[in-house]
Amino acid sequence: MLIRTGRDGFQHPQSSEITPRAVYEDRRNLLKWMATGAAGAALATWAQREALAQQVQRPGKLAQLAVVRSTVPGAVTMEKVTEYKDASTYNNFYEFGTDKSDPAKNAHTLKTNPWTVEVDGLVKKPAKYALEDLMKMGAQEERIYRLRCVEGWSMVVPWVGFSLSKLVEKVEPLGNAKYVEFLTLADKATMPFVGSRVLDWPYAEGLRMDEAMHPLTLLTFGMYGEVLPNQNGAPVRLVVPWKYGFKSAKSIVKIRFTEQMPKTAWNKAAANEYGFYSNVNPEVDHPRWSQATERRIGEDGLFAKKRKTLMFNGYEAQVGQMYAGLDLKKNF
Repeated sequence: MLIRTGRDGFQHPQSSEITPRAVYEDRRNLLKWMATGAAGAALATWAQREALAQQVQRPGKLAQLAVVRSTVPGAVTMEKVTEYKDASTYNNFYEFGTDKSDPAKNAHTLKTNPWTVEVDGLVKKPAKYALEDLMKMGAQEERIYRLRCVEGWSMVVPWVGFSLSKLVEKVEPLGNAKYVEFLTLADKATMPFVGSRVLDWPYAEGLRMDEAMHPLTLLTFGMYGEVLPNQNGAPVRLVVPWKYGFKSAKSIVKIRFTEQMPKTAWNKAAANEYGFYSNVNPEVDHPRWSQATERRIGEDGLFAKKRKTLMFNGYEAQVGQMYAGLDLKKNF
């Protein structure tokens, strides 16, 4: 079970106050955009998320975790941290709905205790781990990672967990294990959108073995010093910071080691839009929109100037060598 503990003197970085820009800073462009008719849906979604965010409590509501600051190179960005209320109310979690505000409204039905993660496939030591035992494999480190989603939005979140490599090493993969597949919970009783035609359930994701072993790949149990909220993938998820957000599987129940590249949920749904690698790449556009820029959630409102998207989401120095010689436009 999770026990409330002190923070052992640990202080989280504080987000600076958000200072909104004038919405009508560029009136001509705004009016032109409004005239297209596209503004209505966008404004409605934004307003709904803002209203929901105001209802979310600051950290301290959920069970706290004893955390230490990570020393993994690249694991702590100095960028402004996204506010908890924004990070916990603007989410992709299609098991609870397709709108960004749906998970925060609907995920209260998810039951996270007890929880077991099964590890099988091409390993010497297959096992089933209770959540408590899984968490004991490594110290709970705080890592402040950028999160970049394929829809063009981004966040900076202080995640809590440890390198997935600790689990990989414990189960001892066989020599022919080249990939790691992640399967998530698909419970129609607690996840109202499981069974919808949006995706092939259960949600499945995968990494190449060297990606899974990279120290930045995080097996995650918390955020902002507390256990994960249901809508953010409780009780255990991945965070792979140099890839688009859908690669970071939530509410994991099975980890399987395979020789063949696993079929992933979004790749099965639309292979021309979502490749297996899904590395953040400003030079490879989604078929329906550009990936050259992004909007940071909670940063100056809906009409703020967009940021330039960074190659590998800003982690090129740490992970770029894994893809040397690989055509990243073909292998997107």
